[in-house]
Amino acid sequence: MKSTPFKIFSALRLISSRFPIGVETIYKPISSFSIIFIFIFIVSCVPVKNEFLKQTSINQQKKETDKAENNILEKESNKKNLIEAYNNTFLNKEVEVVLPRYENKNITDHLINSLELAVYKKKLNKVSLNINFYSDLEELKLILKNKVSPGKIFIGTLASQDSLEIKNFCKQGILFFSFASDKKIANECSYLINFFPEDDLKALFSFFPENSKIALLFPENSYGKNINKIIDSAVLNSGSLLINRVSYKEDLSDARASIKELSKYELRKLELERQKKILKKKDDKISKQALKKIKRFETIGQLDFTHIILPDYGIRLLEIAPLLPFYDVDPNLVQFVGTGVWDDKIFFDEPSLQGAIFPGIEAKERKDFFNFYELIYNKKPIRTATIPYDLLGIVNHMLSKEMTIKDAFNLLDNSNIKFSGIDGEFSFIDNVIFRELKILKIEKGKARKLN
Repeated sequence: MKSTPFKIFSALRLISSRFPIGVETIYKPISSFSIIFIFIFIVSCVPVKNEFLKQTSINQQKKETDKAENNILEKESNKKNLIEAYNNTFLNKEVEVVLPRYENKNITDHLINSLELAVYKKKLNKVSLNINFYSDLEELKLILKNKVSPGKIFIGTLASQDSLEIKNFCKQGILFFSFASDKKIANECSYLINFFPEDDLKALFSFFPENSKIALLFPENSYGKNINKIIDSAVLNSGSLLINRVSYKEDLSDARASIKELSKYELRKLELERQKKILKKKDDKISKQALKKIKRFETIGQLDFTHIILPDYGIRLLEIAPLLPFYDVDPNLVQFVGTGVWDDKIFFDEPSLQGAIFPGIEAKERKDFFNFYELIYNKKPIRTATIPYDLLGIVNHMLSKEMTIKDAFNLLDNSNIKFSGIDGEFSFIDNVIFRELKILKIEKGKARKLN
């Protein structure tokens, strides 16, 4: 193992021109193709129907709980064997970054920039980065075969299929941090670093008042379907009740019909007409005043939910949100609720979202990082650039302390240990990152913390 604090680009002699002293990073591409990289933060999806769905049965929940417990026991057993096998093996100070060669060089640049920025700004003088790129699974296997050694740390792989390959190398005593989103692939040596919507829902349902009645209106894409898939677990562990859920197509072609179904718009409209007919037959002053009043209404009667969750983003959110008040889902009476994908200033001026809430961290917490990134690279970072930046701080801590595999596992597996990052405090539970999010409220172009 080389002892120099930094390895000065021994592969291609590439030193950052953006920093006064340069940041040492070793690039080791497998081929001469353009280096392209893409984050895949989309989780697996399941088909759903635009209809009322029942709560998950107790028996099914028990089966899933038992299965999860068995998986945890298996992981602990495997990890125990690793600890015994490599108790005296110190983690190698050369960190292998393994990235796929995909079709979005812009995102690749942001990832590399974030790692580079972390080394420079955090003064991580114990970290030496070897950057490796692969085009397919066979190239990934070849990289792992050549790079794996006891005590080696890896960062990378985005697709779940690629990350599955890591498990085959765990017994050789490695530690792997993956950006994949499928929690099922987390294993004894592989830890997942990503933005997980389960953290969003946990924060929301912990915040909702007791006996809140929740409605879910979600897009028929992989993100929306995943929210629909995991929301039952969040409801089960809360004091709230999921009243109804309805989906709509990505092109919004059935959005109006979906909102009407969710809000029982037609039934409430019929009820309004019925009451108008009754009042018209009466000649007393009170009835006349009531008739005059309800003539201004589109519907009558209260909605059967107190909160509506809208897990959508981009132009669709800016189109779907104003439709809700149009069909008498009044944001003054029903709390509009978003997920982490709302964390974008573009949504904070939308009139129908004023007073809405979503889980996240205030923008001022990452202001310094964003400003410094833009100063160095002359462009704004993508939102997910904070992930590798925070991760490298943990890696440097392990290397600085000259931890063994046992030390590293004990550190990461202790959920009581909280790491501080740009996106707030986080820990690891069952090899998956868990973020402690706040609840933010949109008001006058900003999102401010409530709790």
